[in-house]
Amino acid sequence: MSLNPTRRFSDRVDNYVKYRPSYPTAVIDCLRDECGLVETAVIADVGSGTGILARLFLQNGNPVIGIEPNKEMREAGEVYLAEFANFSSVNGTAEATALPDASVDFVTAGQAAHWFDREKSLPELRRILRPGGTIAFVWNTMAFDESPFMRGYEQITLRYFDGKPSRKDEMRGDVVAYLGAGTQVRDFTYAQQFDLPGITGRLLSTSYAPLADDPRHEPMLAELAELFAANEEDGRIRFLYTTELYFHQF
Repeated sequence: MSLNPTRRFSDRVDNYVKYRPSYPTAVIDCLRDECGLVETAVIADVGSGTGILARLFLQNGNPVIGIEPNKEMREAGEVYLAEFANFSSVNGTAEATALPDASVDFVTAGQAAHWFDREKSLPELRRILRPGGTIAFVWNTMAFDESPFMRGYEQITLRYFDGKPSRKDEMRGDVVAYLGAGTQVRDFTYAQQFDLPGITGRLLSTSYAPLADDPRHEPMLAELAELFAANEEDGRIRFLYTTELYFHQF
């Protein structure tokens, strides 16, 4: 039986906070240029997790409401974003945000919308959005074809990640159908740099990765260490992404 999506990351919060990537500031630039994002626009960040995407908007000056059902992730986000007076968080979901009607200018989701119930979530997100507002979904997609390390990393995930959908089966290709005609798509490049402990933490932050009580855990980490040794430069590797931004103004 698969774990409830709202609980998947409860035992991975530390690694998620330390090793998950942010998003390029080009996301903010694009929403400013194409959707009229201004500093006063109120953001509802749905599935806000530890606050990675929310922080990008907070640094832009926006008031942000983080909506996160997972207690451990929500509390980590509150700590991570404690310096921002214009951040608040709510125990809610994409299907039941607990926000008032027409109360936000942008609804965003970073690395989260694939968990949403497709039939129940869009009416709820439309309900909280003001007329003329924007829904924007962002994913960092691992650029598996861009380097020998990334190709090897994908093979490790295919061997050891139970239940992980293949690239062609992930729901992101259906986002345009979900948000409707007029949805815009933009791609940006992004990268992290890791030493071996860092790339190990990045791997273990993934909800499908076997943890220490799983017999696949140690063989997986041994393969990762071999891959790192074969590709590192000055003790580090570059972990490559394509950042996908989908947005629709309603």
